[in-house]
Amino acid sequence: MEATDEALDIQAQVLQTTLREITATRRASAAHEKDGDGGNDEVAEADGDCCVICLDSISEACTAMPCGHSHFDFVCLVSWLQEHPNCPLCKAAIYKVQYVDSTSNKSFYRVPNAPRPRNNEENRGNRDQSGNPALSSLLRQRRNDQRRRRDRDANTQSTPTPGEAIQRRRYIYRHQLYSLHVGSNRISGYKPTPTPEQFATAPHLITRARLWIRRELQVFAFLSDPEPAAGPSGSASGASERELTRRRNNAEFLLEYIIAILKTVDIQGSAGQAEDMLTDFLGRDHARLFLHELRSWVRSPAHSLVAWDKEVKYPTVSSAEETSRKRKAQESLDVDDEEEGESMRHESGSERSQTPRWPVRDTHHRQTGHDRIRRRRDFEGNPRRDGPPENDRQQPG
Repeated sequence: MEATDEALDIQAQVLQTTLREITATRRASAAHEKDGDGGNDEVAEADGDCCVICLDSISEACTAMPCGHSHFDFVCLVSWLQEHPNCPLCKAAIYKVQYVDSTSNKSFYRVPNAPRPRNNEENRGNRDQSGNPALSSLLRQRRNDQRRRRDRDANTQSTPTPGEAIQRRRYIYRHQLYSLHVGSNRISGYKPTPTPEQFATAPHLITRARLWIRRELQVFAFLSDPEPAAGPSGSASGASERELTRRRNNAEFLLEYIIAILKTVDIQGSAGQAEDMLTDFLGRDHARLFLHELRSWVRSPAHSLVAWDKEVKYPTVSSAEETSRKRKAQESLDVDDEEEGESMRHESGSERSQTPRWPVRDTHHRQTGHDRIRRRRDFEGNPRRDGPPENDRQQPG
C-alpha cells in the first residue's frame, strides 16, 4: 500500500512539473510572437561562385594579381599557373595570387619566375613542382584540405532525410530492436547514465534529451502529422487541421512529461517507475524500448542525431525476436510464480482463520483414544460394548 501511494505521489509530481513547463513555454512563445521576429531578419549567404577551371563550387577563394579576377579556387589556380602563367580569363600575366591562410590573414603566393620572358620549355622546367619544395608542400596541404571537404560533403549528401530517419526508427519499434550496449570508458566516449539530480541541474542534458525525444515521438502515429486528406478541401481540411493541432498538443505534453520523469526518477531504475508512467501513453513494450534508446542517446558522445544514427548498432531481426520471445516467456513464468505464491498465502491464511467444524457429540470433555475408537465403531455399525443396542433401549412411557 505504501509503495502504491509513493508511486502516485511521484506521478503527481511529474504531472505538476509537466504542466509548469508547458505553461512557461507557451507564455514565452506568446511573448516572442508579440515582440516579432526582429532577430531573424538575417539573409542567408548565397551559394559560392563556380570555379572557372574545375567548374565546381569555390571552397577556398583567391584573387589573381594584377588583373584582380577571383573566380578561381586557390588549388585550381596555382595548379594552372604551373603550366600557364596567364590568367585563365583575360590572359594577363600573373605574378602573385592573394588568398586567406589558416589564420584568416591575407597572404600572397608568388608565381615562380613570373617576370622572365616566356620561354615555354625553360619556364616549365623552372616552374616544375619538384623544383619548388615550398610550393609542393603548400599544394599538398591544400589538396588534402580539399579532399577532406569533399569527403565531408559526400557524407552530408548521403545523410538520410528526416522522413527516412523516422521510417528507420519505426522499423526498430516494429521489430523491437534494442540497441547494443556500449561500455563507459575513454575509448568509446560513452558516459554513465545521468541521474535525476544531474538532469535537474544540467541544462545541456535536458537540451540533449529534448532533441532526441522530439524526433522519437514522431515515430508514433497519434503524435505525428496525419496523412493529407484525400477528400475536398472543405470539412476534411478543417478536420485535418484539428487533428494536427491535437497531435501537436499531445506531443508537446508528452515531451514535457518525459523530461519531468527524467528529473524525478532513474531512466531504467529497478523499480520500473519511469516505465510504468510512460506505459500509460505508449504501451509496455514501446515504453521499455523508448527508455532504452533514450538512455543510449544521452550516454553517447555523438553531437547530433545523424551521428548517433550512424554509430548505434542493432541486432538482427531474428535474434531480436528470439530474445523477445525468451523475455516474454520468463515474464510469464514470473507472473505465474507470483500468482501461485499469492494463492498459497491466501489459502494458508484462510485455513488459519477458519475453525474446522466436525460433528462432535461431546465438546465439554476431552476425548481419549478409547472414546475415538468407540465412535469409529459406532460409525461402522458395530455394536457398542458399553451398552445395549439402540433398538433394545427402553423408550419413555
